[in-house]
Amino acid sequence: MALLRITSPHTQRAGHRTSWVMQMVILATIPGIVVQTWLFGWGTLINLMVACVAALASEAAILAVRRRAVSFFLKDYSALLTAVLLGVALPPAVPWWVTVTAVSFAIIFAKQLYGGLGNNPFNPAMVGYAIVLVSFPVPMSQWIGVHELVASGNTLSFMQSLQAIFHQLPVIDSYTMATPLDGFKHKDLLDSETAFASLPALQAASVNSWLWVNLAYLIGGLGLIALRIITWHTPVAVLGALFVMSGVFHLVDMDQTATPWFHLTTGAAMFGAFFIATDPVSSCTSNKGKLIYGAGIGVLIYIIRAWGGYPDGVAFGVLLMNFAAPLIDYYTQPRAYGHKKAKSGLKVGGDH
Repeated sequence: MALLRITSPHTQRAGHRTSWVMQMVILATIPGIVVQTWLFGWGTLINLMVACVAALASEAAILAVRRRAVSFFLKDYSALLTAVLLGVALPPAVPWWVTVTAVSFAIIFAKQLYGGLGNNPFNPAMVGYAIVLVSFPVPMSQWIGVHELVASGNTLSFMQSLQAIFHQLPVIDSYTMATPLDGFKHKDLLDSETAFASLPALQAASVNSWLWVNLAYLIGGLGLIALRIITWHTPVAVLGALFVMSGVFHLVDMDQTATPWFHLTTGAAMFGAFFIATDPVSSCTSNKGKLIYGAGIGVLIYIIRAWGGYPDGVAFGVLLMNFAAPLIDYYTQPRAYGHKKAKSGLKVGGDH
């Protein structure tokens, strides 16, 4: 029996090497990293340093075990990109061992054990994130409370952030709180207007901070499109589907549901759409497939946010659609030159 094998194209365009592409994606995250550090303190940068060290050490160790050229593969910057994506996705005050666990699992189990870059069926960064989210829900739900910092007129110093991450001192407890998505999800029987007026996580300072973070990642994502590193299909499909889903349900029940604008500008909407869903290995490759793939992620994000057990659904939405990516690609193959229609679909009783 012949096996169907769908793989991503690996032809280099315009002489761009893998290392150059990875570096450009890392550079595109800088606006978001700067805004996150400005709003949530030094914890983001400390997470990044811990994640980068853990990623390089894990990649070097598993490559040595597999008897592969360590320096050759480390120079493609894929391990550093995974570290950066996880470093900015994790809460700024998360314990260092959570970061190390997420990054090590992503590199070793979600990437290298499948054969390395180009062979992993799932997004490594989201696998690592999902593992620690399920395993350590309490530290993964505690973000620095911007509303608390604004009210007190203080910001966490570098040493306070360092102590919180490596020692978890009690002083950090007064600064940790739920995100706006988490606050809205657990507003109980309060209507939307009352929730936004009374819950700390939904105060203007907190909501606006996430707006600036998402706008920063939007700028970085548009830069990737301008450089033709990614195409517009997946991000537009993700955000469009999330907008439509949230818009429809908001029109049905305005008292209990959030607006489309709230869903697009809080949580990891922009970060997920431009930097996570567009992973060239685990996502779809055809333009039509990217639209279907992205729309599926957007729908799943809203479903998880509205009725799931987690306030945000980017990681699980991406991982679930990673399952479907090969099938979507198979049924959305573009028409080859000289043929009337694309060759796609399984033929029962015929040649496979």
